[in-house]
Amino acid sequence: MIPIAFTGGGTGGHIYPGLAVAAYLRHNQEYRIFWIGSRTGMDRALVEGAGLEFFGVPSGRLRRYVSLKTVPDFFRIVLGFFAARKILKKERPVLIFSKGGFVSVPPCAAAASLGIPVFTHESDYSPGLATKINAWFTRRGGGMIFIAYKDTAAFFPPASRVRVTGNPVRPEFRSADPERGRAFLGLGGKDRILLVLGGSQGAGEINDLVWKSREELAQWYTVVHQTGPGKAEGQKAGNRYLPYPYIHEELPHILAAAELVLGRSGAGTVWESAAAGVPMVLIPLRGSGTRGDQVENARFFEKAGAALVLTGELKPQDLTAAVASIAEDKIKRENMAAASRRIGELDGAALVAGFIHSFIGENT
Repeated sequence: MIPIAFTGGGTGGHIYPGLAVAAYLRHNQEYRIFWIGSRTGMDRALVEGAGLEFFGVPSGRLRRYVSLKTVPDFFRIVLGFFAARKILKKERPVLIFSKGGFVSVPPCAAAASLGIPVFTHESDYSPGLATKINAWFTRRGGGMIFIAYKDTAAFFPPASRVRVTGNPVRPEFRSADPERGRAFLGLGGKDRILLVLGGSQGAGEINDLVWKSREELAQWYTVVHQTGPGKAEGQKAGNRYLPYPYIHEELPHILAAAELVLGRSGAGTVWESAAAGVPMVLIPLRGSGTRGDQVENARFFEKAGAALVLTGELKPQDLTAAVASIAEDKIKRENMAAASRRIGELDGAALVAGFIHSFIGENT
């Protein structure tokens, strides 16, 4: 079997898109896919849960600022490089595909040092530090940079190394059954659903806004709220507000049944919603603790007509007014859904897998 290495991790946003690409490649029985990720955190559980072989390596955080943790993290990165190099020398993959996150840098550097072609994907409108570093390693051996947004190519000259693919989304989101989602929630066909997504860990700002405006939102929708672990207990408020700590296997089906999504604008949320053709109200993560990538993602979808974006100091009435403007205007809602669907037609997982498959076919 032909071995292919995958790397990335730290958050689900750096793992699920990679698993989506792997799912397409695994249809070819000639490939053996293994993953190099962090020894700590969620990486191993998610990867092995998807049926892939996992190798853990030390990892350290990449920082743009001075911190007391910089020195020990630097040594962990060095250890990660040598651990990854040892794995790659033994497993001898034909290439390595990175989905980003700080854990991906040592394996990509190790692959480049061994002459193994490096492929990397950036999900956000502007690239993170890990992708910027990994992009340098694509210069040898015919590697390639995949991007979700056309404008992102400006960060990675020359254009010959870049391909626009959209963001990889798990195949389940493209074949979801809305009736299964309704059955899971115990809702009928006439119930209108507002799905609230703050990410796998929830989002405090969104949780607070939704909790305070839940009765107003219930004028139009049954509010299905993914709150994050430990944040949903004791908050049920009738059958029009349904909080869940985390939704995993049923999420694609619930999303397919939703009329509107409210959430952050991480790459996973916006592209999964687009794959389902659902309009969005987005409250991007913003401020000094972020590089602004969620704001950029949100503005792209807003400009395309698929989303309404809320920023600034938000009050519950701001959220209620935004939701009302869509819920009470069928034409606006349908136009937004159509715009979302057009973006979602770009099947990032299939396109990335296709490029990788073609490369292997031409070079083995």
